[in-house]
Amino acid sequence: MKTPADLRQDFVRNVQLRHLRCLVAVAQERHLARAAERLSLSQPAVSKTLAELEAIVGARLVERGNAGRRGVQGLAPAGEQLLAHALRVLEAIDASAQAVAPASGERVERLRIGALPSVAPALLPAALARFRERWPSVQVVVKSAANPVLLDELRAGELDLVAGRMSDPRLMGGLSFELLYTEPLVFAVRPGHPLAGRSTRAVSVQAVLGFPLVVYGEGTIPRHNTESFLSARGLALPPHALQTLDVAVARGLVAVSDAVWITPLGAARGELADQRLVRLRIETAGTDEPVGLLLRSDAEPSALRSAMAALLREGAKQQGALPSRKAG
Repeated sequence: MKTPADLRQDFVRNVQLRHLRCLVAVAQERHLARAAERLSLSQPAVSKTLAELEAIVGARLVERGNAGRRGVQGLAPAGEQLLAHALRVLEAIDASAQAVAPASGERVERLRIGALPSVAPALLPAALARFRERWPSVQVVVKSAANPVLLDELRAGELDLVAGRMSDPRLMGGLSFELLYTEPLVFAVRPGHPLAGRSTRAVSVQAVLGFPLVVYGEGTIPRHNTESFLSARGLALPPHALQTLDVAVARGLVAVSDAVWITPLGAARGELADQRLVRLRIETAGTDEPVGLLLRSDAEPSALRSAMAALLREGAKQQGALPSRKAG
């Protein structure tokens, strides 16, 4: 039986860059066919390379999905551990290539930011504007998606930092979380909404259910909090409620109809502040959720990432008091 030292020696002797590139591509694409296309290989070649790497490691690295053998449900624990090291190796190789390659024009620096749809509107614009003033030549890419997607891409090295929420501890391996602020759910409507004129007394949740609702999609924390809030009052979310992660769609629909938008405060903060939307007088204590910065624990130091993180911290401090519930 091989000792741990023998296994380490076998790994060092047999592992190749193609094995690490294959693991990273599969982790990022979550699909063997797409990973194969990205690597300019056939799908059988990718499967074979993964099998070789698993034989070298002596453990399963990839969990197949339920939608066929080409789908990937995620990485096994050993795969998650190896992924972090594979990313560092490939980043070091790329940095070395940049150092030895003949000069062929100025290298374009890039910062990739992930943000929840409910967080981005209040937190990102000011930070991005100030970042641009200091770093005008940097290419900035912003991706808005659900929290699990953002954390997967952060862990796989496709994002540099994420403004999001803490996740299940099992999904936080290799990631750090820094609290920026907490925000509650709010019920937002257009000025002139039938419920908006009740400024002297609270609006009943039962009355809200008499109007069309706009809520976040299944599997998101705002959706979970919405359903928990209703359930605690013996109520249920109507099955015909409109579901969307698109904040612009939600705002637009609420602005032209009697729909009620149930959303984390940050997504509607600007509209509530200038009274383009009105916050109904509904007490939502207990729905507060933390928003914070998520980073890869093993990421190499980056001046760009540090600068954006500092701007986001400053922006979070300037969020200020909650907009008034008073109807406009």
